[in-house]
Amino acid sequence: MRIFLTGASGYLGGVLTEHLIASGHQVSALARSDAARDRVTKLGARAVAGSLADTETLRLAAAEADAVVHTAVDFTDPGMRRVEQPALGAMLTGMKPGNPFVYTSTGLVYPDGHGLTADEDTPVEPEDSPQPYKVLGERQVLAAQGPAVTVIRAALIYGRGGSGLLQGMIANARQHGVATYIADGRNEWSSVHVDDLARLYVAALTRAEHRLVVNAASRHRTSMREISEAVAHITGTRAQSITLEQAQRTIGPFADVLTRSSPMDPSRAERLLSWHPAEPPLLDELRTRSYASATPA
Repeated sequence: MRIFLTGASGYLGGVLTEHLIASGHQVSALARSDAARDRVTKLGARAVAGSLADTETLRLAAAEADAVVHTAVDFTDPGMRRVEQPALGAMLTGMKPGNPFVYTSTGLVYPDGHGLTADEDTPVEPEDSPQPYKVLGERQVLAAQGPAVTVIRAALIYGRGGSGLLQGMIANARQHGVATYIADGRNEWSSVHVDDLARLYVAALTRAEHRLVVNAASRHRTSMREISEAVAHITGTRAQSITLEQAQRTIGPFADVLTRSSPMDPSRAERLLSWHPAEPPLLDELRTRSYASATPA
């Protein structure tokens, strides 16, 4: 297939580009800078100059493609909905009926389950999510007429030494000499290796279901304390508990996100898309693989 991809120069998008090309697809990738153009070109994709604000570019690129995958994201931008809403509208409008559209969402759309497992039937509302624009984005694409839309709700993405959260924890531990977790750190997160996640996108494009929502998570659940202890291990520091108030003073509202616990049930992706994660679990990857090998001596 000819696939138009946003976010190809990013962490997930770059790995996904590799997998799509290895599967025999042709990839056209949105590139908003010279650096992004160079990166996607080296990956083997054709660069399409523009950004999410260039709606006519998006519409034309989607019209020329057999499928569209949207991975571009900036979770730190509070104004992302104002950018994403017209961008999604342009791509969906340009697509031919029945062609696959895959939207990248996040497990953070779920409310805090305090340890209860979330499946795709768990209600999601903007006011209960740290990423409300992803809830609204899901609703927008699932309401679209014509394209075969799949929404992928990704757990904590890891692997290849990437992930903003894990990289931030490692950098913070090196800087301060401690790897912190909040309270007892027993709250569990689901996670998914970036290569396993990319394989799920390939499967979703092949299946092209209509209005399908799937969780992307391995069967392993990891507590925040275990993650901090692994970070301490590879940075030669120590893991230490801090209070929620201490964390809020340091990192603001994101501290509340780190206390959440909504493990994700991947059964639907396993059943409908024959997807079975095969990469090493998060703690193995942290302690002995890509993150450990990137640690300075």
